[in-house]
Amino acid sequence: MEKELMEKKAHEVSGWPMLALTVLMLVGAFVLISLGAVRESGVLLGLGVAAIVIFMFLVAGFRTLQPNESYVLTLFGKYYGTLKRDGFFWILPFCVAVNPATFGLVGGKKLSLKAMTLNNEKQKVNDEEGNPIEISVVVIWRIVNTARAVFNVENYMQYISTQCDAAIRQVARQYPYDVSSNGDEKSLRGSAQEVADILKQEIQVRVDMAGIEILEARISHLAYAPEIAAAMLQRQQASAIIAARQKIVEGAVSMVKMALDKLSDESIVELDDERKAAMVSNLLVVLCGNKDAQPIVNSGSIY
Repeated sequence: MEKELMEKKAHEVSGWPMLALTVLMLVGAFVLISLGAVRESGVLLGLGVAAIVIFMFLVAGFRTLQPNESYVLTLFGKYYGTLKRDGFFWILPFCVAVNPATFGLVGGKKLSLKAMTLNNEKQKVNDEEGNPIEISVVVIWRIVNTARAVFNVENYMQYISTQCDAAIRQVARQYPYDVSSNGDEKSLRGSAQEVADILKQEIQVRVDMAGIEILEARISHLAYAPEIAAAMLQRQQASAIIAARQKIVEGAVSMVKMALDKLSDESIVELDDERKAAMVSNLLVVLCGNKDAQPIVNSGSIY
């Protein structure tokens, strides 16, 4: 069974000599029929009819291929071979081109070997933390084994679309949407290249039996589901405010310490514990406040 699914080259003949032979056969048929009618010869008429039958047989065998196109041919139900070379050819008229993805469209029996793009619709999945998200991917792929693409799956176009959906769900469950507070965790949003590589490998494993090569897979849309988008935005804003406040407090404490050390080292002023506490309080208010501080001049003693 495996040997039958290996791609093999179909036997073909250049179409130009066969075209010349076909034209000669047509001309000969008319000449024989004309002579048979004039001479009332049944033999000549029979030869003319036979020439017409041969002409029709030859005409049915012509095939034309553009670059990066192919025909998958069967002969009486068996795989005959694949015609990939571009040009004008003649093959056995009994050979039938097969392409299950065309649904019988006229001229649609050719298999395209070009790189094609699959852009699946957005789907709702759960990330590693169970949050519902909307995600879609763009997959660039091409057929590398025409026999497998035609005979191993019912419809390779639908097959790769279904497998991409399954791969997206599998990969999305392995990562959270965004990094956690410690910042060292990989995520769908922050590790785009790594997720794309894993997604490509996951899809490739699934479509290998269909003779398809995945060239690239990228996330084209990523967002929280509408029902939690507002809540997650508030959480992100709160996290950002907390992180900013933490940086401000760390900087303010460092500046207050530097100011006290500078005053003490240069003996500018001697401060007792109560004055130091008041100074620290004032500096922290100035440095950590959301609004500009309004200075109050104290002309008397703090005691």
